[in-house]
Amino acid sequence: MRLIINYIRNTSLIILLLVSTFLKADNYDSAVLKVYTFDIKEMIAKPVWRTTKMAIEQAEKENAGLILIQMNTYGGLLDAADSIRTKILDTHIPVYVFIDKNAASAGALISIACDSIYMAPGSSIGAATVVNQSGEQMPDKYQSYMRSMMRSTAEATGRDPKIAQAMVDPKIYVPGISDSGQVLTFTPSEAIKYGFCDGEADNIKEVLKDAGITHYKIIKHNLTATDKIIGWLVHPVISGILIIIIIGGIYFELQTPGIGFPLAAAVIAALLYFAPLYLEGLANHWEILMFIVGLILIAVEIFAIPGFGITGILGIVFMIAGLTLSMVGTVGPGTFDIDLSGLARAFFTVIIAFFLAIFGSIIITKQLFNTKYAFGNRLALSKTQQVEEGYTSASKGYENMLHKSGTAKTILRPAGKVDIGGDMFDATALTGYIEQGDEIIVVGYQTGQLIVKKKENVS
Repeated sequence: MRLIINYIRNTSLIILLLVSTFLKADNYDSAVLKVYTFDIKEMIAKPVWRTTKMAIEQAEKENAGLILIQMNTYGGLLDAADSIRTKILDTHIPVYVFIDKNAASAGALISIACDSIYMAPGSSIGAATVVNQSGEQMPDKYQSYMRSMMRSTAEATGRDPKIAQAMVDPKIYVPGISDSGQVLTFTPSEAIKYGFCDGEADNIKEVLKDAGITHYKIIKHNLTATDKIIGWLVHPVISGILIIIIIGGIYFELQTPGIGFPLAAAVIAALLYFAPLYLEGLANHWEILMFIVGLILIAVEIFAIPGFGITGILGIVFMIAGLTLSMVGTVGPGTFDIDLSGLARAFFTVIIAFFLAIFGSIIITKQLFNTKYAFGNRLALSKTQQVEEGYTSASKGYENMLHKSGTAKTILRPAGKVDIGGDMFDATALTGYIEQGDEIIVVGYQTGQLIVKKKENVS
């Protein structure tokens, strides 16, 4: 069956080339078979899926006659591999894969989805058991899903489904091939013998020669600047730095009045954090919404509810959950089939960045306004205005307000307005919060503001 499929495929390519030459003999380019190539030489994850999707779509736009993948991977995420093999199976363009070193695990699944497989000497294909980041075998439901994908993919491309299953499950018995109780992995000669490889080659030119293709033009898929930027932004280290900017910006904004640069930096960092993760398919709508809800809950706690309680705690939990889950992909068919080791790694990345942001913000705030440093002198006055030097308050009458009583006209959190004898004054609570309508007493004054306490708190 496999020989018949190969014969039909190769014959179709030759006919396509001859027809193209006959119809447009005066156009050299039209007589050349366009071979669109791209690499899979890293862990199978969302960036590889995005590259594959864009490469195949571009090949279709270029009217390529063949897509050739050069592969060297030990595997990766199952959901990304499933998306890639589906895209390969759905395209109308024949897809070849050249395994120049390894096609293990998810790489084996992708290779089996291709119309033809060529292998370099010393390469291998197989070992498709689903494992976690620690190399431990996942529960059987993941193995069952992988077995079904390997089986259906092999059936779709005319390969033996039992052999494909044996690459996942050591319990699968294939007489004369897989009977040792070990997960199946093929060398080039073994893969050729059992119909899982169409030939052995040292490079792409030899692959095309072995396939009977002599008149061709290779078009190499190149990553755009946007693709490179996205790949850089999704790096865990950069993600951690962006989280520090997000948390630090929010912290700084809460320490200063109005809306300024810290909030703008936090918003830009949030966009740079979530946008590439969303484009790569890692961040879902609900995960981004969870982060936004967390921000809203924290804002409500700070500006509407005195103290810091359950609303603020929930806000922090939602923010951390949104940031963490956005970094993690799935390893199974379900929405919540999450890679637990990857989840733990993402969680610790977020937590470490969170505490670094808070700790760093506190240190920077103290140092920023420290007049011992030159930069601090530009932000804060280094000279104090002493009374003995002739300086007086712009409102000397504030001295006469000491120990007078009044009421809070607004909530003091800690600043607000107070009413004393029918006159309105700016005031700051000495400690804690003072609710609107509470009786107050003046205990001091500073920089044009009265310092007040709740009256019942004064002995």
